[in-house]
Amino acid sequence: MTEPTLLIRDLHLSFKGYSGLVEVLHGISMHINRGERVALVGESGSGKSVTARIVLGLLQMTRAARIGGLVAFEGQDIAQLSRRQHHRLRGTRMSMIFQDPTSSLNPVYRISEQFHEVLKRTVPDIEREEGDRRAAGLLSDCSIADPERVLASYPFQLSGGLNQRVMIAMALANEPSLLIADEPGTALDVTVQAQTLKLMRALVARHNTAVLFISHNLGVVREFADRVYVIYKGRIVEHGRTADLFDDPRHAYTRALMDAIPRLTGGGIPEIVDHSDSYLAPLIVHEGCAEPGGAR
Repeated sequence: MTEPTLLIRDLHLSFKGYSGLVEVLHGISMHINRGERVALVGESGSGKSVTARIVLGLLQMTRAARIGGLVAFEGQDIAQLSRRQHHRLRGTRMSMIFQDPTSSLNPVYRISEQFHEVLKRTVPDIEREEGDRRAAGLLSDCSIADPERVLASYPFQLSGGLNQRVMIAMALANEPSLLIADEPGTALDVTVQAQTLKLMRALVARHNTAVLFISHNLGVVREFADRVYVIYKGRIVEHGRTADLFDDPRHAYTRALMDAIPRLTGGGIPEIVDHSDSYLAPLIVHEGCAEPGGAR
């Protein structure tokens, strides 16, 4: 079997509190294969983004944080990497698209200058003219009709949709093996968001990139992801193929998330569900989606 691009097994995370260590991730296990689009869904505070921070090496073992378990990127345990090695991976072999593109770009530098810094991660001596040519090509791939104007602009001179496409182009510029997309398009209107996700799907397919798609929007997840992991209070409570999970949600929390999806026909506003500990039942896995070395 081909080794997964990303393998997380029995991941635990604890933070130091006033009364001792408080565990916030409780044995997370998941994997993403090359070219696969996998979603991690759950409400705010469930542990989605902090999991991504561990993968990126932005959260490491310290006095205030205790991390246990295995996180392997392309077969290498990232816990064994130094800060310098993590830094080399970010922006080259793995990259990230953040929620708000406007605040993620530096407002005092033109887009061309920021693109040049990204490209220098893999080609340190790249000439400015060559960098602008490559950046223009990447922006054209992102359906930007006038890439030269965008490259000459500052982020605040562009719309949210254009900035999001710039972020996608930058994230894919060095052809990473793993792309983490943390709520991309949250700040955009639904039409631009749909266009952005369609574009992302085409681009990652072209580069055969593995994608960890973090979201609380199940409607978007259904259109984008191949498989879905549902996380609640730091635990994976259900996972499976997207179609299977939507057609036959087996866990109470998954059904509660689906009941909360706004619908255009009937029913009015969904009833607010009491998120009690009754949701923390044993892991439910759809057939054929067992974790390596995990529950079946």
